[in-house]
Amino acid sequence: MNPSEPTEERNSQLNLKEKTAILMRLNRIEGQIRGVKGQVERNEYCDHVLNQMSAIHYALNAVGRLLMENHLKTHVRSRVEQTKGALLDEMLQTLTILMK
Repeated sequence: MNPSEPTEERNSQLNLKEKTAILMRLNRIEGQIRGVKGQVERNEYCDHVLNQMSAIHYALNAVGRLLMENHLKTHVRSRVEQTKGALLDEMLQTLTILMK
């Protein structure tokens, strides 16, 4: 799949519980980022800042795993029989994005 090619309109298929959980995690991450910004502004010890950044990284990965799980259970499952070759290419592209 070429990013410059037009694609069909696709939307997330998160149910309300999943969406709420992800939004709560993202709000928490947003607060953590503001906290790190404050630590830098206060010239706190680098080790403490790096520790908080590690926690943010872990939290973002957790959100990514939730989204990936939803993607595999909804979009991918429904398209397995339709386009096996193209589906593999799309999954590799999605995994590449997640792993950056």
